[in-house]
Amino acid sequence: MSTARRDFLMMAAAMGAAAASSAIARPAQAARSLLDGTGAAPAPGGAAQPIIVGSGSNRYQVMHDWLKPPADIVYGDTHGVAQDAAGNIYVAHTVHPTSPKKDAVLVFAADGTFLRSWGAAFAGGAHGLDLHKEPDGEYLYHCDTGRRLVVKTKLDGTVVWEAGCPMESGAYKSPDQWCPTNATFGPDGTVFIGDGYGGSYIHAFGTEGKWKRIVARPGKDPGQVSCPHGLMVDLRGTAFTKEPTLCVADRGNRRIQYLTLDGKHLGFVTEGQRMPCDMKTRGEQMLVPDLESVVTIVDGQNKPVVHLCDGHPSNLRGAPRDKFIPGKFVHPHDAIWLANGDILVAEWVPIGRVTLLKQVPAA
Repeated sequence: MSTARRDFLMMAAAMGAAAASSAIARPAQAARSLLDGTGAAPAPGGAAQPIIVGSGSNRYQVMHDWLKPPADIVYGDTHGVAQDAAGNIYVAHTVHPTSPKKDAVLVFAADGTFLRSWGAAFAGGAHGLDLHKEPDGEYLYHCDTGRRLVVKTKLDGTVVWEAGCPMESGAYKSPDQWCPTNATFGPDGTVFIGDGYGGSYIHAFGTEGKWKRIVARPGKDPGQVSCPHGLMVDLRGTAFTKEPTLCVADRGNRRIQYLTLDGKHLGFVTEGQRMPCDMKTRGEQMLVPDLESVVTIVDGQNKPVVHLCDGHPSNLRGAPRDKFIPGKFVHPHDAIWLANGDILVAEWVPIGRVTLLKQVPAA
């Protein structure tokens, strides 16, 4: 079974459970709508006005398909986005079967101009894309769900090291039980890997790609995870601890979970969360792309501030582009704050979509 198919079935099962409790969830819909603010009326004469979403200091103009691939590349599932210190933006996608060129990593300038592409080896498996600034420069960490590898590269795609299934951990009977989804980085350089599509473990690796230890094991209890899809070392200091903590998009359990860097349970974040995919911080706020059709911003205490472009429930994953609803997300998979404070969102749709949420002044 392909990774995309397995991911779809996982999501469908979870969404089926959510549908069963939809009657309970409906009263919360009104509260969510107060945080959303999606939509814009047509201007006189029928011309569409810009779509503005959000509220207060978190208001954005929605610009779908802001990053367009060149003519010889056709997006597959757009899974990951990152930005380097020079402002260049990296997009990881699985590559559509019809694409003449198979490069899975596209590089754009800060203004959205296409610059170059590389990474044909990641075609079909490009998933997690995480950028890390290290003493000797910036590097990209790719989680390749096709080849079941974690790959560290330079910004030009030069491979530094690759890590496969950590059989020495004792967690796996065969390498195909491992399928990494995202990485994050401890203050000492430790690389934390979420085995989101495999055995639902979290592992710690050394700076040279050598396995160190198991951080979390599969399950539903505190300290256990199910589809640890995305990870982030949170340096903000939260209600749980002022020390750096491991923040986990515990997607199969429909929650964010906080752990110490050694794996001790600290707490859960469930308010406003459906199927969180990843997290990024800017100042005191945290950005959460959620597979159930919304991007949420939470405050320093992880309370929802605003829900952006809420398209839930969405059945448009396999639909053509003209069926997508302007101002509504289908399946956000990754999101980052750009250096200027705008938000970039990549969606899990087989024809790809990368949306810019451009800041606008508070109303």
